[in-house]
Amino acid sequence: MKSALKKKLFVTAVALSFAMAVPAAGIAGDTIKLGVAGAQSGDLASYGLPTVKAAELVVAEYNAKGGINGKKVELLIEDDVCKPEVATNTATKLVTDGVDVVLGHICSGATKAALPIYKEAGVVVMSPSATNPGLTQSGDYPNFFRTIASDDAQAKTEVDFAINVIGAKKIAVIHDKGDYGKGLAEFAKTFIEKSGKAEVVLFEGVTPGAVDYTAIVQKIKRKGADAVIFGGYHPEASKIISMMKKKRMTTTFISDDGVKDDTFIKVAGKNAEGVYASGPQDNSTNPVSVAAIAAHKKAYNSDPGAFYENAYSAALALLNAIEKAGSTDMAAVVKALQTEKVETPVGNINFDAKGDAVGVGFAMYKVENGKYVEVK
Repeated sequence: MKSALKKKLFVTAVALSFAMAVPAAGIAGDTIKLGVAGAQSGDLASYGLPTVKAAELVVAEYNAKGGINGKKVELLIEDDVCKPEVATNTATKLVTDGVDVVLGHICSGATKAALPIYKEAGVVVMSPSATNPGLTQSGDYPNFFRTIASDDAQAKTEVDFAINVIGAKKIAVIHDKGDYGKGLAEFAKTFIEKSGKAEVVLFEGVTPGAVDYTAIVQKIKRKGADAVIFGGYHPEASKIISMMKKKRMTTTFISDDGVKDDTFIKVAGKNAEGVYASGPQDNSTNPVSVAAIAAHKKAYNSDPGAFYENAYSAALALLNAIEKAGSTDMAAVVKALQTEKVETPVGNINFDAKGDAVGVGFAMYKVENGKYVEVK
């Protein structure tokens, strides 16, 4: 009898020690750690800083209501300067600091470099702006999501606009050789060739950060292009369009959401007038978007910058998924993102099996009187 009792107590003790060794499902830490990664300094800081502000506002809103399941949300902010080699260090730092989910990265190349680190750590990542199609379409990163449409959709929007609205017949497609810019340009080239309505008269990459882009502008002029589609970011675009205007070229300049930024207009000045760029669809009639923009103006006394609405939406989606899942476990958060809809500035969204937001698309914008205006 005594022996049986000892055996029973021993089994119970072993069971209890095992239960203690295996953490219960749910939110383990004292706080929920939301990482924010992107360019917060350097030439592309104007893309990353709005994401930080969006995260700050969403986190403040959640914490004012008591957090999630009684736990406050803590921000971990890291700068990757939009460079892949820095992004790996940024991701490692966030993982080491115990991040639960990450809002970012901003640039496609940096995102691609960081994703394997997050995947190995079981961390869900959501970008407001990384549009390279392979990030979701490759199937390599089940932990990656985004609140912006991919470059194939963006390139299609630009090409359709160039051919069917502008009436372009000869199109020069140039890019900055990066994952984002080159990827978009390759899609644009393919769509032009498939259209049968226009031809690609030049397809070439430029070196980011170059002082002068006279050579590529001369090639565009010699080829007789009536439109240019540029894949890349505002520093290069502003120099190229300024050189084109200096040479009195009337070639229509069309670019992407890497150029649809007020910084491009500030740098290019009067040369920005008439430039077209694709960007996230207009959400000005969405009450959640209206409230998010008003919150930014109240907190920072300024209008929000590039990708702010997409970042605000990503922060809401990530925290909503944790709340609905009652857990920061990757599988639970992924399931919630795919099945639970959430009201955001970019719409009432959830995500497909690849990680793309359902119902999010692009529109075309034109610089008029120093501001981007949607082309209806």
